[in-house]
Amino acid sequence: MEFLIVRFPESRTVLVDRVPQGRTNIVLQLPAGIHDVTLGPPHDFSPLEQKVLLQNTAALDPCRIQFQRLPPAAVPLSSARPS
Repeated sequence: MEFLIVRFPESRTVLVDRVPQGRTNIVLQLPAGIHDVTLGPPHDFSPLEQKVLLQNTAALDPCRIQFQRLPPAAVPLSSARPS
């Protein structure tokens, strides 16, 4: 198993290969290999998805990726509408 931490200013669902795997800012345990990582809605972050290769990680030394919050003016209208 490998380890990943996804940084974001707030707690958000982390989707790995389109499957919810946990929350941001917490170390996640995943199978080794290449994975597509994104966050749950709202889609007010950048980039929309990141591809990561998980190998040779440890719980105390996980792979680290980060998503940035977009300013309100940059969020697409379709993502800003309430559900």
